[in-house]
Amino acid sequence: VIRHRDVRASYYGVIDKFRLQVSEQSQRKALGKKEIIATLLPSAKEQQQQKEEEEKRIKEHLSESVFFEQTLCQPENRTASSGPSLLTVFLGIVCVAALMLPTLGDMESLVPLYLHLSVNQKLVAAYVLG
Repeated sequence: VIRHRDVRASYYGVIDKFRLQVSEQSQRKALGKKEIIATLLPSAKEQQQQKEEEEKRIKEHLSESVFFEQTLCQPENRTASSGPSLLTVFLGIVCVAALMLPTLGDMESLVPLYLHLSVNQKLVAAYVLG
């Protein structure tokens, strides 16, 4: 939100420019930029005809400008992900396997003792899975 705080009749018709730059959070280079033109206009009751002319001029300027000037990324270099990543699936399988292993203290198991997990280890696996 941009607000003009000092509204005076002498400022009617003054053109201000604002620049928006779009960039990825991890990079400093801008992916694109857009200059926005703002003009202070009198109220509609005072100058309806002047307002219509100004809107036409702004629309003409916007139709000529390009919103993004692509400089860094190209759409064909990005891969579309259609589901969960391989790491997420693998982590889920490991957590389910950990929950199926016997708990420390279970002596009636055919699984070797080094594969018996503590209650805390199983809680961590359940938390990650959940």
